[in-house]
Amino acid sequence: MKILAINGSPRKNGNTATLLKKAMEGAVSVGAETEFIQLSDLNFKGCMSCFACKLIAGQHRCAWNDDLKPVLEKIEHADGVIFGAPIYFMHISALMAGCLERVIFPYYIYNNEKPSVFPGKLPTAFIYTMNAKKEQIEPYLAGLNPIERFCQAMFRVKPRVLYSYDTWQYPDYAKYEHARFNVDDKKKQREEVFPQDCVAAYELGKKIALKEKK
Repeated sequence: MKILAINGSPRKNGNTATLLKKAMEGAVSVGAETEFIQLSDLNFKGCMSCFACKLIAGQHRCAWNDDLKPVLEKIEHADGVIFGAPIYFMHISALMAGCLERVIFPYYIYNNEKPSVFPGKLPTAFIYTMNAKKEQIEPYLAGLNPIERFCQAMFRVKPRVLYSYDTWQYPDYAKYEHARFNVDDKKKQREEVFPQDCVAAYELGKKIALKEKK
């Protein structure tokens, strides 16, 4: 059983990476093998709109040869995938957006009777990290929910979702502009709430792995 964790944050040890690694620990605890994929280490672009994946006589796979291609192949053979994305300007990072274009679009074939050509079912999850507070999440959902719906349509399993709010952003707030934020509140969130998010991520990883076992 193989579970992939894909980090759409350029920070290799930031909030998103931390939660993804906790999710991997959860998956390992129930017997899964895991792999962490750092998108910022890869040289790739989003969908190039070449439509090779839409050819009637084609393979319905992304034809673009770059560093993401092996990742796409791993996803197709995985037992579960956890996507981690920081939220920038109320949407997922460009790294994750480009990745998901390449992940989802090839399996989407403009056929109402059979919209997906993905072979089988694939449990997925999304971990989102953001500066926004929980009470501010509503307008963000207009951008996030469609991604999850497309993922569900293509992989035939409703994604699990974890939001981590009001995250600690700077290593040292004294060195950066931060007038909009109360550092004491941020620190309290980091010390009291983020550990709970880590526990939730661990449990999410377990659930993704256990769903495959069932």
